[in-house]
Amino acid sequence: MTALLIILVAIVLLVIGYVFYGKWLCEQWGVDPTRKTPAITMEDGVDYVAAKPAVLMGHHFSSIAGAGPINGPIQASIFGWVPVFLWCIIGGIFFGGLQDFGSLFASIRHDGKSVGEIIKDTMGDRAKKLFIIFALLVLILVIASFVNVVAGTFFTAPDAGQFGFVSSPNGNQTTAFISVGFILLAVVYGFVTNKFKVDVLPATIGGIIAIVVLIAAGLNVGFAMGRTAWIVFIAAYIAIASLVPVWILLQPRDYLSSYLLYAMMAVAVLGIVICAFTGSATFTIPAFNGFVLENGTFMFPTLFITVACGACSGFHSLIATGTSSKQISSEKDAKLIGYGSMLIESALGIVSLIAVGMVFDTFTSGGFGSPSAAFAGGIAIMFGAEGSTVYSTIYALLVLAVSVFALTSLDSATRLSRFMFAELFLKEDEATYSDASGIRAILAHPLVGTGIMVIIGAVLGGLKLSAIWALFGAANQLLAGLALLAVCAWLGSVGKNNKMFYIPMVFMLAATLTQLILTVIKQAKVIAAGAAALAEGDPMWGHYFQFLFAAAMAVLAIILVVEGVQALSKQKK
Repeated sequence: MTALLIILVAIVLLVIGYVFYGKWLCEQWGVDPTRKTPAITMEDGVDYVAAKPAVLMGHHFSSIAGAGPINGPIQASIFGWVPVFLWCIIGGIFFGGLQDFGSLFASIRHDGKSVGEIIKDTMGDRAKKLFIIFALLVLILVIASFVNVVAGTFFTAPDAGQFGFVSSPNGNQTTAFISVGFILLAVVYGFVTNKFKVDVLPATIGGIIAIVVLIAAGLNVGFAMGRTAWIVFIAAYIAIASLVPVWILLQPRDYLSSYLLYAMMAVAVLGIVICAFTGSATFTIPAFNGFVLENGTFMFPTLFITVACGACSGFHSLIATGTSSKQISSEKDAKLIGYGSMLIESALGIVSLIAVGMVFDTFTSGGFGSPSAAFAGGIAIMFGAEGSTVYSTIYALLVLAVSVFALTSLDSATRLSRFMFAELFLKEDEATYSDASGIRAILAHPLVGTGIMVIIGAVLGGLKLSAIWALFGAANQLLAGLALLAVCAWLGSVGKNNKMFYIPMVFMLAATLTQLILTVIKQAKVIAAGAAALAEGDPMWGHYFQFLFAAAMAVLAIILVVEGVQALSKQKK
């Protein structure tokens, strides 16, 4: 019954936040439904393409979700369920939702351009360049993290040396088969709705039927490859996906995958209700485990970094200003797309917390290979005993859903990398690489930026997830603090109320800079101890990478914070 009360209270609070706080933000910022958006005024058929609200909601929600709101709250559950619950609710309503909505709105008012352009408005060109460099570093970590996650859901140890279709597949082989089929299905959907002009409703019904058929096939036929082969495949896919027009793959894939996520959440809530009245599983996470854990880990800043996407995520600001702002057809939808998607993600974070609560002892003892597996196991056990047909089927489908969303985030992250890499080398009066000259024209070319980012991300994706995730979390949340600072400064410059940004901005910057400094100190100690102190299979270059990356991001962030504070001070004067 505890689990049911948790989800009911969460839903009520999130709905209240959306209705009242979201409406207040619209009034304070001057959201104008009559004003034409960049998707209308700058339509180009490739990146600027107006999408129906339901389609854009699917793209935005799928892109920002990824594996974050599942991995984060589950890893943070070691502090107890109350701290995670409070941060998902408070963080979602007043921190993450504010950042996502504000970033989307600011980008719409800047021709669908990135946070870098918003920063340039108030802090100058140098700050814009520094922010883009920082954002590219974060995107490298996003690509590396999710390449690792997706490859992990496609590959199992018995697959080493195998290649091709297999009968009686295991869960990972099923996930691989369905995920690849999902890509092809999305392309078909894109052509059906955009070239053959089939309405969204019948196309959606057909798409959902096709998803069901694909899943049924995948439960009987799988596909196997080695881990390195999957990493190469994923790298090639995201490179292509980032270059083709959004209507071919990005929009339809994200829209269709959102139905998997909605279905996954509906199944989870149904399981919670069943469990409350049948006692089929027990929620066992302690309410609170203290501000300092037995291993010496402090709640601040660890909790607020680890939960990540379930409460606040800087990556969301890149999605909002990189792809969603180029597809939104009316400003009236900005609250739904920007603020609403974040609150749904907070609800998913609460669902993840409840899921791990059903298998908490097994999870903390290392019984699951990953948080995603614990999530799938926690929900599946509400419906049937481990090993039963019901359990195995639900488990496989949930692992599939996690994989689909991680791959969706990869699509968007790589496209964002292309935008921002080119933006770094183009002058203000240059729209594309063809307008530039010399080395800048080469570096701004879509193939160059995409290739560099994908190769670096894929190589780092071969590291252990634990070596990437902590650094990704700190960098991601620091990006959130900088995005809050950027939107705050812009709103102040145009005479709008920006005071609601002060507390979230300061808190996120303090937490993340603290975490980065702790990372630098920790990695310096590991490097000083030498290779002999490392575990087998733990490369020393990975620790050098973490040390240098954390130090570089901390320095860049401090410079940007100083620039932002100066801009805000000038506004007050």
